[in-house]
Amino acid sequence: MTMAVAGMAAGCLLGYAIAIYLAESWLDEYSTLVAQQQDAASEEATKALASIKASPHPACSDAELAYFRELVFRSTYLKDAGRIHGGKIDCSATADRPGRSIGQFAPEFSQQDGTVAYSNLLPIRDPGLKRAGLQLGNAYVVFAPQEPASLGHIPMRLIFTMNPPSSQTPAAPVAPVAPVAAARGPHPQAPDLTVEGTLRQGDTLYATRCSSAFFKCVTATTTVPEAFQGEGGMAVGGTILGGLSGGLLGMMIAFIFSRSLNMEQQLRRAVAGDSLDLNYQPIVSMDSERIVGAEALARWVDEDGSVVGPDVFIKIAEARGFVTQVTRLIIRRALKDFGETLRTRADFRLSVNVTAQDLCDPGFLPMLDEAVKKARITPKSLVIEITESSTANRADAMETIRELRWRGHSIHIDDFGTGYSSLSYLLYLNVDCIKVDQAFTKAIGTESVTVAILPQILAMAEALKMGVVAEGVETEQQANYFSGSGREIHGQGWLFGRPVPLHEFLQLLEEQGVKARASAGVPPSPMPKSELLQMPHRSIA
Repeated sequence: MTMAVAGMAAGCLLGYAIAIYLAESWLDEYSTLVAQQQDAASEEATKALASIKASPHPACSDAELAYFRELVFRSTYLKDAGRIHGGKIDCSATADRPGRSIGQFAPEFSQQDGTVAYSNLLPIRDPGLKRAGLQLGNAYVVFAPQEPASLGHIPMRLIFTMNPPSSQTPAAPVAPVAPVAAARGPHPQAPDLTVEGTLRQGDTLYATRCSSAFFKCVTATTTVPEAFQGEGGMAVGGTILGGLSGGLLGMMIAFIFSRSLNMEQQLRRAVAGDSLDLNYQPIVSMDSERIVGAEALARWVDEDGSVVGPDVFIKIAEARGFVTQVTRLIIRRALKDFGETLRTRADFRLSVNVTAQDLCDPGFLPMLDEAVKKARITPKSLVIEITESSTANRADAMETIRELRWRGHSIHIDDFGTGYSSLSYLLYLNVDCIKVDQAFTKAIGTESVTVAILPQILAMAEALKMGVVAEGVETEQQANYFSGSGREIHGQGWLFGRPVPLHEFLQLLEEQGVKARASAGVPPSPMPKSELLQMPHRSIA
């Protein structure tokens, strides 16, 4: 008993130290990623200011507003560009010529070359959005680096702090930086978040990294209790179990990784046994509401009978390096399910999602060629969906996309607007279609500033002759918005159909065909028996 208690106590201390160390490491890694994006964004903003200064058009004229919009579209991080005078916006790419006072914008710091920095410069201020601004003369830009996805280990928050180097001076007047909440514990004063490194104050952990090109520091922070609720907390749980069982160190380590490893092993077995399920969600023409395609969506029920979402198991497969096996399974199964449909319906398209690892896998293209050949379909029938971030700074991924288009596959950018959203990016990829993220669709009919971006996205797609699929369509109002745009737009969402097993989707197609034949006065014909017999291994509502 004494040894068990002593082992548990020692293990708890060790687990506590490990959890704090891991949390600090994750915070430091995340703050470094964000700081690197700050550098890239500030460099792009500086170049944009020079372009505005060199504008060949009369100030705030229609031609110059179009010039500003093109500048924003062609950028990666810019959210607005325009002209400012006396702390008020004269005109901008997103607000046109306001014609009213929008309010004073107090600068933070100025550089020796006259560039002025703001911490929140927006035509319409939104405290919930992180925006930085630069002004040179009467030209200004607003930029906002896309925060990297959370590392997923522990809850994290970001704090941005202005930190001018000695070559920069405070502007007049100086807008005070919002103070950081005092850390709990014996040291109530706020920490200095302009010094790089990790810091623990009371039960709050900080990791700070500063931009080398811009006077801004980013701090990732969490609390000790939150760290122990995340993966770091498994260390303490493991030590307690280890002490009680008499196997302190071994049990602690086993418990830390048991959950993730067990899920990984189950997923590997599911992939090897071809036991992932596929559901299919209709993609329809907004004008006719006719089904023109389907997106294949993977579903998984683990060995305990629990439904595991793709946002969880795909991340596991990516982190453990076997997501390419998952993608191959999905493509193989989807083409088997829809082979005859794709062969008999020339205008029908099947969409599958691929990851950055797939695009960088040398075996991906040969596998895809073989799967298409085996299914006896043309490449144009199979649409490849990628996310904006999956190709960022990945030359090999870009080359794979070009090869896919050369083979005849259509390339769709999924969740457009949530990542890089730059015109130059789309031009470089030469994609066929953008899928507008559901966040923009949900903003329709609301007062959210997000909805103001939709017309620009649609105009950009039309200018580039790209197709558009609106995601997350759930109401008639949202559908009417897109169908009334004057161009062919496809839609996907619960208004048109939820993801369903294969046999239910084929029934929807058959019902649509019956209605079409009836409208044309053609006698009904039965669905091919081979399609009716195709059933999924397991269906999930």
